[in-house]
Amino acid sequence: MKNTDIESLLRENKPQIKDNPTFLLEVQQKMRAVDGIKSEVDRQRRYGRQALVIALFAGLVLGGLIAVLAYLYPINPESLERNFLADLKTAIDPWKHYVLFLVAGCALSLGVMFTTRRENSLT
Repeated sequence: MKNTDIESLLRENKPQIKDNPTFLLEVQQKMRAVDGIKSEVDRQRRYGRQALVIALFAGLVLGGLIAVLAYLYPINPESLERNFLADLKTAIDPWKHYVLFLVAGCALSLGVMFTTRRENSLT
């Protein structure tokens, strides 16, 4: 809710101000509590966004390292006793071209998260 929404809500409903001398003190206390909640929510959003960016970046780096290691040290499935790797290779082989799309999508989402700035929703 923006400040203009609050102002229009107050103008439309015309709240009655009490003659109680502690009324302003109570309102100020409630406003400080609201500001405290707002700052805590903003802090949690920043923390969540940082955690998301770190996880995405770590996934991209680790995935790249694993791909490089797999390229540098290939395993010959025929030399192994089991045919599990051979079966896995034949299952993955038709989909290997789509890995590029996954890496590109992760890179694009990382770029979007770094370039977009979220405005404060309450001001």
